[in-house]
Amino acid sequence: MNKMSELPDNPEVLKVLLQAAQTQLISQEVQLSQQEVQLSQQEVQLSQQEVQLQEKSVALEEKKALLLAKDTQIQLKKEVITRLEKLVADFKAAQFGRRSEKCDPDQFELALEDLETAIAATLAEAESRPSQTKPRKKRKTNRGNLPVHLPRIEVVIDPEDTTCSCGCACHVIGEDVSERLEVIPAQLRVIVTRRPKYACRACEEGVKQAPAPDHIIEAGLPTETTLAHVITSKYADHCPLYRQAQIYARQGIDLDRSTLADWVGRSAYELKPVYEALLKQLKNSGKLFMDETPAPVLDPGRRKTKTGYFWALARDDRPWNGLEPPGVVFTYAPSRSGEVAEEILNGFDGVLQVDGYAGYNRLLKRRKNPVVLAYCWAHARRKLHEVARNKTAPIAEDGVRRIAELYRIEKTIRGKSSDERLSLRQKLSKPVIEEFEEWLTGHRAKVSRKSPLGEALGYIARYWQGLIRFLDDGRIELDSNAVERTIRPIALNRKNSLFAGHDAGAENWAIIASLIETCKLNGINPYAYLADTLAKIAKGHKQSKINALLPWNFTEI
Repeated sequence: MNKMSELPDNPEVLKVLLQAAQTQLISQEVQLSQQEVQLSQQEVQLSQQEVQLQEKSVALEEKKALLLAKDTQIQLKKEVITRLEKLVADFKAAQFGRRSEKCDPDQFELALEDLETAIAATLAEAESRPSQTKPRKKRKTNRGNLPVHLPRIEVVIDPEDTTCSCGCACHVIGEDVSERLEVIPAQLRVIVTRRPKYACRACEEGVKQAPAPDHIIEAGLPTETTLAHVITSKYADHCPLYRQAQIYARQGIDLDRSTLADWVGRSAYELKPVYEALLKQLKNSGKLFMDETPAPVLDPGRRKTKTGYFWALARDDRPWNGLEPPGVVFTYAPSRSGEVAEEILNGFDGVLQVDGYAGYNRLLKRRKNPVVLAYCWAHARRKLHEVARNKTAPIAEDGVRRIAELYRIEKTIRGKSSDERLSLRQKLSKPVIEEFEEWLTGHRAKVSRKSPLGEALGYIARYWQGLIRFLDDGRIELDSNAVERTIRPIALNRKNSLFAGHDAGAENWAIIASLIETCKLNGINPYAYLADTLAKIAKGHKQSKINALLPWNFTEI
């Protein structure tokens, strides 16, 4: 049946139906529009989700890269830690191991230099890599302080254009200042001295000319500052003369090693009166340290080396605030006989702190200028430690702990006056010593005297009276380390030079080393002191005022 036939004939009804159909169409269009909007929103949401997924993917990759970088850094740090642990282990082995296995402490300085260099290179490599995280904070380092007396050369770096975008000229509102240390190789110069001659044209009676200035090396090349530099380089910086000759050659100056040796020998001769005055000053003290160290010397007749000895006589009253400045004198002798110590100490009467070498016992027998010997607890401890290092001797370990208690007490009283130290030792150290003596007597009765432990205990018992002398005199130290420290530079110079060329050369070595090491003890620049002293000697410094040339009387301008 045709639907048109179903439509009513009434126009009003048709209008109503038409309006209803139009309304329905409009409603459907609205619904379609809403669906389109929803679809659009869904598309936007999908796009956003895709973007978020991409961002998450990028973040994930960044995290992976960051984790990988962290793993690399951790691995590098582990390697550094491993190397540090190995170095510490080697250092402990050298410090506490067998003497035959010990290395020179300066070798560890070289190892530390290499390790620090490797660490710096590792850090530089890490800092050069592009960071995947927030910028790294600038690493704080101890750059040191540049002394005020160094000359400054200022470099001002201006922008290429100081004109503002508005056309006006910009003005300075502040500045950033940084300082860097620049090294210029040693500068050598020639001092040209001219002495004009004057004569009278009228009478021609004579010629007038200023006298030539006096020098240590008359009619020679070096000034006193040059002599001081050569001496300091050899005996303070441990640079042998043949190496110095090579350094001068790089500057175009041809100096033979024998020429430098001649300069050093002549300088040592001129400095000998100062050396003798220093020895005399030390022997006037009431308390000194003494020790000796081997000094290989060439024996020309046999083309071999013989063993001589440097004897060190030192004064260091700083631990008890003594008024006398510290100093040390080295004396070369071809033997280690106690007669040498007796001869060196001729005129000295006081307390002498030494190790357990039996040669010093001669000093106790002389009637004139009697000497009181105080012994070294560091040597006593060393004997016990050698037994205790294998962790199988509890008695030796107990002895080491008891000696450590004495050192802890000494640390608390260092820097106090001798009277205060004496009072505190009687109060704190004496009970420890009394217990130690009882412990020592008890264990010596139980242990075989021929065993390593028995020998260590026997050493302490043999020198007991000298070991406990510090309880009755606040000036006495617990050990003789003060003089042993002054010998270390001698040992280092000996390793660089291997041996002294002659007995006289060793004596010159002793003279110069005494003045240099005394300068170091008093915080004085050895080069500046030697340059000033040699200049004063060249100008005719009076022998009656020789004490004015002692290192502690020098003031650097």
